[in-house]
Amino acid sequence: MKILVAVKRVIDYNVQIRVKEDGSGVHTENVKMSTNPPDDNAVEESVKLKESGKVKEVVAISIGEDKVQETIRKALAIGADKGIHVKAESYIEPLGIAKILKKIVEKEKPDMVFLGKQAIDDDCNQTGQMLAAMLNWPQATFTSKVNLKDKSVEIIREIDEGLETIEVNLPAVVSCDLRLNEPRFASLPNIMKAKKKPIEQLNAKDLGLDLTNRIQQIKVEEPPKRKAGIKVANVAELVSKLKNEAKVL
Repeated sequence: MKILVAVKRVIDYNVQIRVKEDGSGVHTENVKMSTNPPDDNAVEESVKLKESGKVKEVVAISIGEDKVQETIRKALAIGADKGIHVKAESYIEPLGIAKILKKIVEKEKPDMVFLGKQAIDDDCNQTGQMLAAMLNWPQATFTSKVNLKDKSVEIIREIDEGLETIEVNLPAVVSCDLRLNEPRFASLPNIMKAKKKPIEQLNAKDLGLDLTNRIQQIKVEEPPKRKAGIKVANVAELVSKLKNEAKVL
C-alpha cells in the first residue's frame, strides 16, 4: 500500500504576522517558515502506518518555490521514502493545487492521499475536498483517528456534535486534524539520511493544467484594534453602559 502525503510551507505559527504597508499581502522576507501544522499530523500518521507494516511507501509532495524542498526534507527525515517538488513561482489557489495533486496521483497511483485539514495561512479548507471530487474518490475530513483495513479505512472524525465514525473504501482522500497524533521531532541522524533520499522535481507549467487564479485579492488589512476595557462600580452602572453606550440591551 502506498500513501501520498501533501505538505505546505507556511509562516511559522509562532510568528507575529505583519501586513505590508501597501496592503498587498503579508511580510514573508526573513520570516521563519515551517510545515503547516495539520500537514505534520498527516506525515506522522503516514509514517506510523508504514512502521506498523500496513503501508510500504510514503511519498511527500509540496508545491511552490525552491525553498519548499526544506519542507519535503523534513517529511523525509520523519520517515517518508521519497519526495516530489512541483515548482511554482507564484501563488496557486486551492483549485489549482487540487489539479496538480490529481496529476501526481495519476502518476504515482497511491492507495490514499493524506493532507492537513486546512492551511494556517489562508484557512481555506478546500484542497482535500476538491481533490476527492476530481478523482471521484471517497473522502474523510477532520480525521482524529485512522484504522486501516484491507480494502477500506475506518475514520473517526470531529463534527459539531462530537465524534463521527465512518468507513470509506480505498482509494480515498483523508484530511487530518491536529488531534490525530503527536508529530515527532526529526532526529539529527534521520535529518542527515534525508539528504540522500530522492526528490523528484517537476514544473507546474509543464503539467498542461489551467492554473489561473479565480479570486482577486484586493487588499489585506489588519483587524481593528480592540478598545481598552473599563471597570464599573456596580451593577447599575454596568446595566446603564450596556443599554446607553453598547446598545445591547
